[in-house]
Amino acid sequence: MDITLINIICIILLILGILGTFLPVLPGLVLSLAGLLIYKFGTDADLSILYIWVFVILTVASVVLSYVIPAKTNQKYGGTRWGSIGSVIGTIVGIFLPIPLGFLIGMFAGVFIGELLHDSKDMNKALRSTKGAFIGFLYGTGFSLVVGVAMFLVVVLDMINFI
Repeated sequence: MDITLINIICIILLILGILGTFLPVLPGLVLSLAGLLIYKFGTDADLSILYIWVFVILTVASVVLSYVIPAKTNQKYGGTRWGSIGSVIGTIVGIFLPIPLGFLIGMFAGVFIGELLHDSKDMNKALRSTKGAFIGFLYGTGFSLVVGVAMFLVVVLDMINFI
């Protein structure tokens, strides 16, 4: 195994990408994909181009699913468009809050408030909708995390000539 500066940069990008799957200040899988591409085209790696295409498709799917899954699970749990709009607004506001995981708290607060604005008499519906958004967030984050870890493993295993 030949450790070079470019390999170290690739590993750092892959690790930052994994962290970015649940930290909104990092672009997640985009960083992981950058690390993978730099490894493939910046070194003499024998990594198959098939891995690149699969991970590009999975990264695009992850970006799309990160918006679709919470909205769908929100609806599955009785949420309305008001909750979905509140989720987006809450996430944006939460990013700027000076608290840990502000984006996440903002998203859930946005869903809850949006549902209460839609029907102020049904707090249970607002709570169910918030629960649906939480489950959707877990699914989307979990998918991204699995893809990021897979990219990391493919690069590391290729570096040690295991694949």
